[in-house]
Amino acid sequence: MIALASDHAGVELKTEICRVLEGLGLEVEDLGPSEKKSVDYPDYAHLLACAVSDGRIERGILICGTGIGMSMAANRHPGVRAALCHDAYTAEMARRHNDANVLCIGARVVGGGVAEQMARVFVETSFEGDRHQRRVAKIEREES
Repeated sequence: MIALASDHAGVELKTEICRVLEGLGLEVEDLGPSEKKSVDYPDYAHLLACAVSDGRIERGILICGTGIGMSMAANRHPGVRAALCHDAYTAEMARRHNDANVLCIGARVVGGGVAEQMARVFVETSFEGDRHQRRVAKIEREES
């Protein structure tokens, strides 16, 4: 299960990424919004981050104009490791080395094709563990 949420700037891109992920056979939950009417991005970041934090969903994707606000809000939740990425390589490394469970994308920064590629890489890449597990554990320790 993967969930997506956005603010008004990310509605179109979120809809496209949902279609791509469903095409990969994933169960996708769209947490909103569904129209471009102005909304406050922290509301949607917190909604998705709570679902990750309490284990209702394994991973999520957040989209706003730059991705910055979404990542800042999401990372306030225990167990959430939200990574603001700009290309497929950063999305891959966020998963492989940091065990990121939330991908943040800037709809006004990244083109649609690149964003779709990032989403695919994010859901298809596994965490390497090993030496990286020790580092992720240090992130978690600082949260408590």
